[in-house]
Amino acid sequence: MTVPLKTRILLADDHVLVRHGLRMVLNAAPDLEVSAEAGDGAEAVELGLRDAELHLAVLDVAMPRMTGLQAAAELSRRRPDLKLLMLSMHESEQYLYEALKAGASGYVLKTAADRDLVEAVRAAMRGEPFLYPAAVTALIRDYLARDETPDDPLTPRELQVLKLIAEAYTSDGIAQELSLSRRTVDRHRENILAKLGMRDRVELTRYAIRRGLVDP
Repeated sequence: MTVPLKTRILLADDHVLVRHGLRMVLNAAPDLEVSAEAGDGAEAVELGLRDAELHLAVLDVAMPRMTGLQAAAELSRRRPDLKLLMLSMHESEQYLYEALKAGASGYVLKTAADRDLVEAVRAAMRGEPFLYPAAVTALIRDYLARDETPDDPLTPRELQVLKLIAEAYTSDGIAQELSLSRRTVDRHRENILAKLGMRDRVELTRYAIRRGLVDP
């Protein structure tokens, strides 16, 4: 594929100081430019769909309203030409698998962003994957030890509801956030509990943490 002379980047992280530092790292490279910034996954999706001149999105895994993983999946579905990279503080195999399943080209640790992020962006624009060393080891081990990954039991909408439940939103708050009726939210909650074989918010929150929907 043809790599643009200057890659236009959407940077999404809910911490302003972190975004500032990452922007400085990226803008210091002559072939990269942060052209848009978002503070959560929902805003990242909105900006990614609105600006057709963006080439790549760098998304923090854990953000409010909509996670980077959810945003990546939505952008991958609705704008498949946009390259995607995930950022995280955690060397988490679950986050890694979710990122790749969502369509990301790479997974960069924030602790190594000053060293790895620029090269990860360039690799993604060349159509190549970028993973931190331990992630490669994890993928190889998983390939050798596991059969096919089971399908996700929850729908995208149920994952949105689950995330907000884990963030301590009330049913009314979830209804307002997702523009749903209270009855629909309650039905989603019942379906989620039934599908996962769980009983209460505590168990759902633990599951959401394992899935990378919220920070531990």
